[in-house]
Amino acid sequence: MESAGDPATTMPRRASEWLLALHEAPDDAALRQRFDAWLSADPAHAVDWHEICRTSDALDHLQQAGDWRPVVFAAPRRRWQAVSGVAASMLLAALVIVAAPDAVMRLTADYATGTAEQRTVALSDGSMVRLAPLSAISVDFDDASRRVRLLKGEAFFEVTHEADRPFVVEASNVKATDLGTAFDVRVDPGGVDVAVHQGLVQVDAVQAQPAASERLEAGDWIRATTRQPVERGHLPVEEIGAWMRDRLIVKNQPVSEIVEALRPYFNGIIVLRGDELARRSMTGVYNLSNPVEALRAVAQAQGATVHRITPWLLILSGA
Repeated sequence: MESAGDPATTMPRRASEWLLALHEAPDDAALRQRFDAWLSADPAHAVDWHEICRTSDALDHLQQAGDWRPVVFAAPRRRWQAVSGVAASMLLAALVIVAAPDAVMRLTADYATGTAEQRTVALSDGSMVRLAPLSAISVDFDDASRRVRLLKGEAFFEVTHEADRPFVVEASNVKATDLGTAFDVRVDPGGVDVAVHQGLVQVDAVQAQPAASERLEAGDWIRATTRQPVERGHLPVEEIGAWMRDRLIVKNQPVSEIVEALRPYFNGIIVLRGDELARRSMTGVYNLSNPVEALRAVAQAQGATVHRITPWLLILSGA
């Protein structure tokens, strides 16, 4: 279901639909009575309603802090004549959250990619860097060292080895030093992942508890999070950098991490609602070239629902 439909003819079933319906018809007494009945019918409804209202209010406050004009998106006549102001407000404010840090980052980045964009960068030493969508790097080469900082996102490095000039990738507080190799580095709000496709990589995570310093071989991966023990594992080398072939491979990962991985491939905002849904683990392979269908596949596997409020706003909510 992608829309709540006309509130006069279709009764909303979920909190996100009620939010839009009530903002479209704030003086409709009959709609309010139906909403009150829905709210009291199940304690879970009240929890969902509180969560969607809290999100809407937070985004609305952010919008009011700046000089923004209302936005209205046209919708098919068989649905609402326009998407409600609150949906436009939520979308616009969310775009501010996403776009503002990116604008600052692009001022410091030497190379960056946009949504659903991959880019191959040839560095001056002959090394190659493949940037995933919504990723950015800065490059600092001199006679003694070669340093690349992964500012955001994910990148795959194919390094031309120079024994007297080490190649170091810095991501947050993790350093990956090339020992003649090809490897993948990903940084997200939770930590940093390093996975080796070929050769050797020295990984130093100084803020892990305890601090880690390890040499990884082909197939090895490590995840370092702030002030926590590192996680380690091994996987087939063909799965490393699978994003370059538009594949997202997940093994016993929470839904929250899957949604985080899909966001750079969707030209808009994905909202994940529900802590219980976010924590559920999944295993599967998803097509990054079609993030909407990938998100729907996640929803179907979890008995959840994807609401497409506008072409640029998706809400994944639990059953």
